[in-house]
Amino acid sequence: MDTILSPAPAATVHTPLPEIVDALRQVAALHGLSENEYIWLAANCEEVCFSAGASLFREGDPATKMAIILRGEIHVRRQQSGVSLFVGRSGQITGILPFSRMKTHGGEGYAATDVWGLQLDRDRFPEMLEAIPSIGQRCVSVMLDRVREMTRLEQQTEKLNALGKLAGNLAHELNNPASAAQRAASGLIEELRVYGQQKFLLGSLCLDEKHLESVRAWSRRIAEQARTLPANSITQVEREERLQGWLREHGVAPARSVVPDLAELNLTPADLDDLATLLGGQHLDIVLSQFASSARTERMAQAMLDSTARIFELIAAVKDYSWMDQAPIQQVDIPQSLETTLAMLQSRIEKVTVERRFAPDIPRISAYASELNQVWMALLENALDAMHDRGRITLHAHCSGDSVVVEIWDDGPGIPSAVQERIFEPFFTTKPPGSGLGLGLDTALRIVRQHRGYIHVKSDPAGTCFQVRLPIESLRAY
Repeated sequence: MDTILSPAPAATVHTPLPEIVDALRQVAALHGLSENEYIWLAANCEEVCFSAGASLFREGDPATKMAIILRGEIHVRRQQSGVSLFVGRSGQITGILPFSRMKTHGGEGYAATDVWGLQLDRDRFPEMLEAIPSIGQRCVSVMLDRVREMTRLEQQTEKLNALGKLAGNLAHELNNPASAAQRAASGLIEELRVYGQQKFLLGSLCLDEKHLESVRAWSRRIAEQARTLPANSITQVEREERLQGWLREHGVAPARSVVPDLAELNLTPADLDDLATLLGGQHLDIVLSQFASSARTERMAQAMLDSTARIFELIAAVKDYSWMDQAPIQQVDIPQSLETTLAMLQSRIEKVTVERRFAPDIPRISAYASELNQVWMALLENALDAMHDRGRITLHAHCSGDSVVVEIWDDGPGIPSAVQERIFEPFFTTKPPGSGLGLGLDTALRIVRQHRGYIHVKSDPAGTCFQVRLPIESLRAY
């Protein structure tokens, strides 16, 4: 996008013509002009000066002048997103140029330092082209350089936005198992102290080996029973009430936290009868407290294992998504590639039903694996945005002729027919200002074409389907 130093309050300056000509000789795009051509520019352009911090134009203002920056620096940024669009420095030509189609400013311009420059109204472009025949080609080169730089900047910004989303999703997913592991570790430290004390009390009973082995066998049976027996219709509260009633009847008063733990292990009054028989009705409070403490310790240790296993799963998913430490061209399993991308979006699909329809005979294809993941990410995020993270997404993958076909369906409101032909245009977006740069689908299209594939969209008020076709023998694409 072009930028311009449009009229704004500026200091009046009358620099001698030879000094302006000397300054013009430092402008790279004007190197090689004749003396008379330098003099024409110096004599016919309006000399302007702006103080550092001065506002030069607002986003949406008409663009009417070409500008040559002789000294200083100007910045242009978007108001909504704060994205920097352009930095103009000494020795650059900017603003509206001959053959440029720019109508308005794409951002807010201001002077980063004191600025000294020249301006020429677009109405005088024919006169300039006649006086300086080579200026047209020079300005076209400037515009091409600027388009390349702008495209690079916008693509880099889009990548940073995508990275920010990925980091946010990953942080959300890692927070849950990390917090669970931290809580379990903290509770485990305290429980080990309690467990040690209970073991000391149990040892002080001086039970003979026969009684000890009977108690250990009872503990193993209850633990196995808790793991294997299916849950019944009795609630946790009802189990606690039954156990508490049995303990009262037998004059047993264990610690307050013991009963909920025993109920959680599906312990029944019949199990307590068995233990009472083994112990002759004595020391039940100590044995039950020790058993409950042991069960809590094992439960906390298992929670730590489960949490850390989930963390490693997420790390593995990130490595699969980015294909870290691997060559760029891989034999890609398309269903697994889709699953890996879904793992990166786990925090956004909690209220989304994901239906998978993967054919069993899908062959692996040679492809740039991490770039294909970018395609799935762009299409899935587009679907989730349309649905506001609620609804149904259907993933369908199958073979058709010599291609693998992937379809991503959503039940959102659909894409208006008036804009369906434009959704793959770079920088086109239907999102509110500041919510997107409009490069996600453009990037997906370029990656699919790089693989000699095709991408097609079908949409109506009942939903949207993005279909991607990738050749199975895709090595021919490289």
